[in-house]
Amino acid sequence: MHKGKITIKDIATELGISPSTVSKALKGHRDISSSTKQSVKELAEKWNYKPDQIALSLKSGLSNAIGVIVPEIVHYFFSTIIGGIEDLAYDSGYHVMFCQSSELYEREVKAVETLLSSRVDGILVSVSKMTENFDHFRKIQDNDIPLVFFDRICDEIDTDRVIVDDETGAFDAVTHLINIGCKNIFHLSGPPNLLIGKNRKEGYMRALREHNIPFNENNVIRCDSMEDAALIVPQLLHRANKPDGIFAVNDLTAASAMRIINEIGSRIPDDIAVVGFTSGLISDITNPTLTSVEQNGYLIGKEAVRMLIDRIESKFQLPYQTKIIKTKLIIKGSTSKN
Repeated sequence: MHKGKITIKDIATELGISPSTVSKALKGHRDISSSTKQSVKELAEKWNYKPDQIALSLKSGLSNAIGVIVPEIVHYFFSTIIGGIEDLAYDSGYHVMFCQSSELYEREVKAVETLLSSRVDGILVSVSKMTENFDHFRKIQDNDIPLVFFDRICDEIDTDRVIVDDETGAFDAVTHLINIGCKNIFHLSGPPNLLIGKNRKEGYMRALREHNIPFNENNVIRCDSMEDAALIVPQLLHRANKPDGIFAVNDLTAASAMRIINEIGSRIPDDIAVVGFTSGLISDITNPTLTSVEQNGYLIGKEAVRMLIDRIESKFQLPYQTKIIKTKLIIKGSTSKN
């Protein structure tokens, strides 16, 4: 067993081949024979060879690091996105640095500064609820660092994006509520400064319009968290024109609304049907289970990091792209009267 830090030269000396041949074999170069690749791989594993990342970075001019900024790491939807990012990034030879904004603009700005000072090769961002100034994102581009937005995007900056088809997902959700007989559907909406909030409201409105149901602005209430729902939903249920259907901007808000509906003795879905947006773990543990729009977070993560790596390795020669991920309505107990 070789002692000390293993280098490519050590492996080359042991096998009687040149260091450049070892380097090419480790990268799977097609000019190297299968038998040589196998010999190099076996010895590298036996001696626990690890590439010198600093040397590689100096040689290539890249850190092989990607920065990611998400609103919440523990949130089910963002955790599935992170899974997709990590899997493809690591398979492509990149490691990932994660920052959490906690839905705060100030933390998002600091996260950008941290990643830039860490000299990452590119940055993936899902914008916080509180962000209305985007100068920190422009600073990323000013430093010639590739930037890709995912899910929550900034519409003011021209760059690559991966988004969910929020408008169609909301349209499908509200159309489903109409089809099961709901006539007074409330929308618990998201932040108006985020495109996802605007698009889900637009999908809600389009479904009403196409089914000849008058739109009532009072039936759209800003409410996008469990805490908001705990304060707002009891008031809605005591209105004279209380809802017979609720479309919530996310599953957490929908689940909180369902808890309150159950507590006042109303029946779901017979008295009030509920649809959420995410279709994560929460949708299976509510009572009854929650009908929700599936966003496919894992695919969003993979597509976002694929676009970022293409941008990094193409030296900015590709046109900017927007990838739209299709949604799917998953029908469960909160709207099924069977």
